[in-house]
Amino acid sequence: MENQSLVQLFERSVHSFPERILLWEKKDRQYEGMTYDQAYQRVSDTALGLLTLGVEKGDRVALISEGRNDWVISELAILFCGGVCVPLSVKIEEENDLHFRLHHSGCKGIIVSGNHFHKIPGLIEKLPGLSFVVVLDPISDQLVEEHGEPGCQVLEMESVREQGSAQRVAVAPVLEKRKSGLLPDNHANICYTSGTTADPKGIILTHRNYLHNVEQASAIFEVPPDYTSLHILPWDHSFAHTVGIYALIRNGASLASLKTGKTVNETLKNIPVCIQEIRPHFLLSVPALAKNFRNNIERGVRDKGRIAWWLFGVGMKIAVAYNREGHNKGDGFRKLLSPLYRFFDKILFKKVRSGFGGRLRFFVGGGALLDLDLQRFFYALGIPMYQGYGLTEASPVISSNTPDFHKLGSSGKVVPWMDLKICDEKGREKPIGEQGEIVIRGDNVMAGYWENEEATADTIRDGWLHTGDLGYLDHEGYLFVLGRSKSLLIGSDGEKYSPEGIEEAMMEQSAFFDQVMLYNNQQGYTSALIVINRSAVLQYLSGRGLDPGTDEGQTAALERLKTELDRFMPGGEMAGRFPPRWLPAAVAFLSDPFSEANGLMNSTMKIVRPAIHSYYEDTIQFLYSPGGKDLFNSRNKSVISSLQS
Repeated sequence: MENQSLVQLFERSVHSFPERILLWEKKDRQYEGMTYDQAYQRVSDTALGLLTLGVEKGDRVALISEGRNDWVISELAILFCGGVCVPLSVKIEEENDLHFRLHHSGCKGIIVSGNHFHKIPGLIEKLPGLSFVVVLDPISDQLVEEHGEPGCQVLEMESVREQGSAQRVAVAPVLEKRKSGLLPDNHANICYTSGTTADPKGIILTHRNYLHNVEQASAIFEVPPDYTSLHILPWDHSFAHTVGIYALIRNGASLASLKTGKTVNETLKNIPVCIQEIRPHFLLSVPALAKNFRNNIERGVRDKGRIAWWLFGVGMKIAVAYNREGHNKGDGFRKLLSPLYRFFDKILFKKVRSGFGGRLRFFVGGGALLDLDLQRFFYALGIPMYQGYGLTEASPVISSNTPDFHKLGSSGKVVPWMDLKICDEKGREKPIGEQGEIVIRGDNVMAGYWENEEATADTIRDGWLHTGDLGYLDHEGYLFVLGRSKSLLIGSDGEKYSPEGIEEAMMEQSAFFDQVMLYNNQQGYTSALIVINRSAVLQYLSGRGLDPGTDEGQTAALERLKTELDRFMPGGEMAGRFPPRWLPAAVAFLSDPFSEANGLMNSTMKIVRPAIHSYYEDTIQFLYSPGGKDLFNSRNKSVISSLQS
């Protein structure tokens, strides 16, 4: 390993690329760049200020902010001091959830943006070990006076930097000693899990973990110094850390932050504008973001009229037929489709790509499984969404499809310098092609869970990280991830099946289904909770002059929803895609979505199954009664009726 720490990684790139832009930020009307050399000075000044606040080697400092220049500056400054950054999601709104993470990690300080400072004052008295709160934006003197005492200073970041500058002579030698004394096994981050089944676990990632995974990612993806990426995903995730920040720094490339709006919707509306201005070479994506992109693309084509929409559909069919699964595109007679594919690429797909700035080469997909149809859609457009697989405990990249090696539907090939095996329930390795638990070993595997030896010992056994995910390797070395072992459907005969693929397909293929969760815990059939799209149902009824408050309207709506379900059943257009026994035989329709606010989704937009099981326990039990199997039961009719309110 060439570098001993993330600090040394950064310093080497500063030396190699001093005048290249590292950070792009849009505060007002246009993006402004900060060079590697300027960023280094900013980090150093911030680190000197943190030293004056008493940050010692090994101290934990929380970072709560939307993506911006000061996010990267602050984390690097904490590392410069020998500290440990605890990046926390800005989506955490509940005081108890935030308090647990700050208290459990023993944070000495908090660095927080002005947009999220309101979450902190009520916690200061509950965190006796808290010494300082640094706010990245200007705050009123009254707030400083109200919350600065006792025992905890509240300061603006600029004043912290001024303190460091004023004491430079005294603290600069200390800073140099801290930086040079960093070792690969020193802790860099404590990243908290979503806490889907119990208290969140703090995943300890060392400098070695990140450095190793950065090298693994850089070995499979070429990222030249002239590349730029716009970061849309939350920066506290390890995926954004490794692939979106440190891999770019390692290669002398640039990263841009998304302009933050006053509301979530305003921020989302900024995405296409920022993409056009930054013209990124690659983007990090998750399924929810991919679906939004696809919806916007298709809406834009429809707006151009019937002929354009028809041509787009024809071109898409030809492209999908030609591309197949990517690694085998143009095989055999499909070579004959190449001229047609190039024709549609020139008249249609190229124009779509221009909407992403014209330089976009690919997406890197992480998080939940990405529906195969979505992968084929973006591949046809000439901006492939390369599905990868990882988890925070692995820093996080374990495998990925790449421009050189990709097979749509898989999670790609395993990164180099890491061992992976597929094991049965007793830990025995299974042959190629057989499914089991994905187990890995390498320098990218976490140091353990913070203050949780039991969980660490359960997850890392004899040096191997047991991921809890099911999958298999095919004969060409591609990894197929089937889903979490804890989310499995279990039939009455003990047979198991992962539900994620069915759920994703149902949401992707039907405009009427917003969210789907399948359930089977050793019952005779599978059931489903389906959050319906309110506007789609109401539009359907309105077009037929029906009222959701009447029995006639409710029956018509349920008939339409049944038609959507039947598409997946034997005899339907997607029959055979999934085993019939795992398709829902009983369905409860819901009007209220699973969300972070109600605790039924986590910060990475994955459903929290145990929480949903508990919340809808009565509904699930009803689905296994004779009345529950009747789709037209009174409960489902009541849900349709509630849509009019």
